[in-house]
Amino acid sequence: MVATPPKITLEAARTNAGLTLKEAAKLIGVSVATLHKWERDSSSVKVSDVNKIQEVYDYPTNYIFFGNRLDFNSSKEE
Repeated sequence: MVATPPKITLEAARTNAGLTLKEAAKLIGVSVATLHKWERDSSSVKVSDVNKIQEVYDYPTNYIFFGNRLDFNSSKEE
């Protein structure tokens, strides 16, 4: 059986890509405020933006948690 990598937050994916908030926002094509908001709650990110995030972060989006960060933290405690 192949182990599935755990999901990581959008912020962790950006950090793993070695990008600052400002650098990532520019590459994705959104404002710093928008990306910061998404890192707290990415439940409303459009598919086109999800695809751009995958491209910029060079990380499969099926391993990035998209939703409210509070939900991510609580799901890890279960």
